[in-house]
Amino acid sequence: MKILISADMEGATGVTWPADVLPGTPQWERCRTLFTSDVNAAVLGFLDGGADDVLINEAHSTMRNLLLEQLDERAQLLTGRHKSLSMVEGVQRGDVDGIAFVGYHTGAGTEGVLAHTYLANSITGVWVDGVPASEGYLNALVVAEYGVPVVLVTGDDLTCEDAKGYAPRAQAVAVKDYVSRYAAVCRPPARTAADIRAAAREATALAVREAPRSGGPYQVELEFDAEHLVGAATVVPGVQPHGERRVVYTSPSMYEGIRCFKAVTTVVAAAVEEQYG
Repeated sequence: MKILISADMEGATGVTWPADVLPGTPQWERCRTLFTSDVNAAVLGFLDGGADDVLINEAHSTMRNLLLEQLDERAQLLTGRHKSLSMVEGVQRGDVDGIAFVGYHTGAGTEGVLAHTYLANSITGVWVDGVPASEGYLNALVVAEYGVPVVLVTGDDLTCEDAKGYAPRAQAVAVKDYVSRYAAVCRPPARTAADIRAAAREATALAVREAPRSGGPYQVELEFDAEHLVGAATVVPGVQPHGERRVVYTSPSMYEGIRCFKAVTTVVAAAVEEQYG
């Protein structure tokens, strides 16, 4: 049995502040250990549950944050950019039985610790066929096309609530409780590691590959915090203006949808000025 762990950082134990996840800062260096602890706990739990292969795909920022030397020697780490399927790279290989979203967070424009969707700012909302979409929601649609179930989600308490909408059977572990975008009531790492390990062990039973599912075509809509970003985004073929600060595009599958989304966010990030956005 093979498990893929998609590991993001904003939803990790103890993380509440931008500097906690910004590569190169002292706080990021400190929080790398907490992040690695959460991921390692999931690895240990899946191995406890009977998995014989665990691949971790780094999904945060530069995708070079986890401390390889602290991970269980039976796991493997896919680290670095750039990847065809970004946060869920590896699922397309056809040998993954279940996926875990570790360290995830809520989406842009919603409540949640460090809530955002792909970009830390600029994007104020994302919808798929009219439904508000977090990164977890988007990635769940992608992996469903490969018949891979989401079996575990960790993050703040609101992230666990969000997961009920896209992975209702998955085990969920809240490592902190939302207070504001930059504040949370945090559990200590010894406690969260035990909770994640126990949940991952239970989640292993859910890792049963399913028939590939696609609800496409999908209509994806993005809203930005500044009008000029619409002009930037519509450089991407197929992306059309949809109101003063919105764009929309349609993709036949979420495989293509997430790749277009990645292209849009890359172009938009390059169009943001330091002072005026």
